[in-house]
Amino acid sequence: MTGELGWPLAGAFVLGGIVGSFLNVAIHRLPRGESLVRPASHCPACGRPVRPWENVPLLSYLALRGRCAGCGVRIPLRYPAVECATGVLFAAIVWRHGLGPMTPLWLAFGAALLAAAWIDSQHRIIPDEISLGGLGVGLVGVPLARLAAGDFFSAALVPSLAGALLGGGTLWLVGFVHARVSVALGRSFEHWPGPGALPPRPGSLDYWTWFPGMGLGDVKLLAMIGAFLGPWGVFATIFVASVLGLLLGFVLGLAARRWNVPYGFGPALAVAALLVMLLPRGLELL
Repeated sequence: MTGELGWPLAGAFVLGGIVGSFLNVAIHRLPRGESLVRPASHCPACGRPVRPWENVPLLSYLALRGRCAGCGVRIPLRYPAVECATGVLFAAIVWRHGLGPMTPLWLAFGAALLAAAWIDSQHRIIPDEISLGGLGVGLVGVPLARLAAGDFFSAALVPSLAGALLGGGTLWLVGFVHARVSVALGRSFEHWPGPGALPPRPGSLDYWTWFPGMGLGDVKLLAMIGAFLGPWGVFATIFVASVLGLLLGFVLGLAARRWNVPYGFGPALAVAALLVMLLPRGLELL
């Protein structure tokens, strides 16, 4: 199989590098509310436009020795790291799933998860452009791809819709119950309900969507994951993400020498979903 997929794997790696270059733009601009299209790629330090030959994934970074050709400021290592990671991820997806109607969707899914994980790890937010945009792609694209692969209509549509509802609903319920229990116990958190503020009441939207210790971005991200991986994929993702989250919290607690270090759950969800997607058959969309 590896020999048959030699060229597709190489092509997937190259495509991943190109997509990774775009992900770098998204990772930098989305948290700042900037357009992904305008202005064109430029050095954040001096504003010099990046020439096409200076924007070749991985190779340009090496040729420029990791510095801007204009002002000489060091280019963050994140840029080649994201390009390389996306290339490796795309090659792994093609090796795991081969070439078929679902392959472009798996690639888009992997790229979205990679961007979401990186942004949440840095800014503790998950942009709606990634989570809700990916949810829409999953709810529409996955059933169509399954139909193209020969599945029956119900077998193509139901798992994606059920996975999205289960994924988003599960985390929402956890956050909602935690918020109500926190209010009942008189607990308060750094940003919830806020200095001098009262907990939200049932008549306000915040009562249903603003939870301590968990952002609504995690809810939307897991809904997107469910649209691609289906109900069983949601269960597997939650289990793996819980283990990864505990390990991450333990490491951060040791490093900071305190056990109340805040961190985003999005990276754990994203990595868990990637692992589930790449595991042997039986854990992806059923």
